[in-house]
Amino acid sequence: MTITPIRSLAAGRGIPIRENDIDTDRIIPARYMKGITFEGLGEFAFHDARFDEAGNPKAHPFDDPRFKGGSILVVNRNFGCGSSREHAPQALEKFGIRAIVGESFAEIFAGNCTVMGLPAVSASGPDVAALQDLIEAKPETEIRVDLEAMRVGAGNLDFGISMKDSYRNALVSGTWDSTAALLSNLDAIRAVASALPYIGGFA
Repeated sequence: MTITPIRSLAAGRGIPIRENDIDTDRIIPARYMKGITFEGLGEFAFHDARFDEAGNPKAHPFDDPRFKGGSILVVNRNFGCGSSREHAPQALEKFGIRAIVGESFAEIFAGNCTVMGLPAVSASGPDVAALQDLIEAKPETEIRVDLEAMRVGAGNLDFGISMKDSYRNALVSGTWDSTAALLSNLDAIRAVASALPYIGGFA
């Protein structure tokens, strides 16, 4: 299995969600977390904010035709707070989100994003607001997230972003994908295992 570094995301259109303190229960309600895999979670992302109890659609950016096919989510403060459920970033990724730009993130949520290769990068409030304004005014605008330069570019906007060094290093080096890292070093693992007397015969 190939280790995949994530240094710069191909440009994608944005989806703006303007609200602070959006918790993981709103991102994916608990009743949709019954499966043994994460497949199919995308259709339930923000379900209760998108549909009423009768299943009728509400006005929500995920269903706004202007933002259809958007892959860069742009949010405000403390996104992903609440419980530590990894289903929240999984639901966003299954919906089609490839990166999240926000003012700030709950730490566990940002960590869960990182281990699935979904960058969650922070920017200042004015920069986030300007990006949200641009997306709403010109939904066709393509956004580029550059983890090497640590900048976001979109239209005439270009601004700095930040994230924990450990998260950035994992994404840029490809070590975010622990399964790929293990499989790419399988021969070395077997060699070490064969030299350990207490697990002999299991390598």
